Parts: sequence; structure tokens; C-alpha cells
Amino acid sequence: MNISVELTFSPLQDDFEEHIINFIKKLRASNLTVLENPLSTQVFGEYNQVMQVLNTEIEAAFELMDKGLLYMKLVKSDRSEYEPHF
Repeated sequence: MNISVELTFSPLQDDFEEHIINFIKKLRASNLTVLENPLSTQVFGEYNQVMQVLNTEIEAAFELMDKGLLYMKLVKSDRSEYEPHF
């Protein structure tokens, strides 16, 4: 089953940008489809593979910072090719 995940990663500390960049670079290296915009990062792929990568990278990112938030939305389908039709 394919899924789409939207992530908003918010380290609550002064050096937040470094943590966000590192997290996104790790996602890019995962061979999953990763799309970024100024507000969030989207990850697309097969459920087990996406969740395995997210589990590993979220834990690693949290261990490198003092405090932070991660908002996550999951959709059961691959929405990476979505284009508005209106």
C-alpha cells in the first residue's frame, strides 16, 4: 500500500535551521520521493518503507536536539503526482 506523509519539523531552539536541513537531507538520501515547500516536507512511497525511514530519522533528529515538535499527516495513497484540476 502506498502512502503520502506531510511533515512539519519544528526544533524549539536557536539553531533550528541546522536540524531541519539535516533531517531533510536524510530523507532525500532514502530513495523515497521527497518534495519540499516553505511550510512542510512531503514523503511518498510504500507504507512499510516510508514508516521505517521515518522511524529511524525522527528518532535520530530528536536525539540531536533539546526540544522540538513534529507534525505529521498520513494519507492512504500516493499523492506525489497530484495536480489541481480546477
